[in-house]
Amino acid sequence: MNQNEATINKFYSAFQQLDYATMQSCYHPEAVFNDPAFGLLDAESTNAMWEMLCKQAKDFSLTYGNILLLDEEYTTCEWNAKYVFSKTGRKINNKIKAYMRFKDGLIIEHTDGFDFYKWTRMALGLPGFLLGWSNFMQRKIQKKARTGLIKFMESK
Repeated sequence: MNQNEATINKFYSAFQQLDYATMQSCYHPEAVFNDPAFGLLDAESTNAMWEMLCKQAKDFSLTYGNILLLDEEYTTCEWNAKYVFSKTGRKINNKIKAYMRFKDGLIIEHTDGFDFYKWTRMALGLPGFLLGWSNFMQRKIQKKARTGLIKFMESK
């Protein structure tokens, strides 16, 4: 197992335990993160996001695997998160593919990709079914997610 694969295992094993501090230690100080829910985040916001998500998690479970080392820098893996979405109380089963770039054995770029329309249908029910495919809905959800993250960061 190389260092990048060890970092991925450390990150997702910590995530399974909702151990955000260990997750944060897997990121390079200049890391960036991107996903459909939060958009592009810098290192400070990324660390706060994982802390917030771990602290707010309800009925959470996570599995991961299919780690593919593309070269010395780039790796992908698949992970599946099951949880209750706090805003609606609806159950989520989100299948995600992570794309990571490493520097000095730490994650410097991390992008999570998932079917956003499928997620909105699970999270929001009928409104997600009707509008979840639209850029309008994605921007609205991203704005709420970022506002929640900012409030969380300000409360610390």
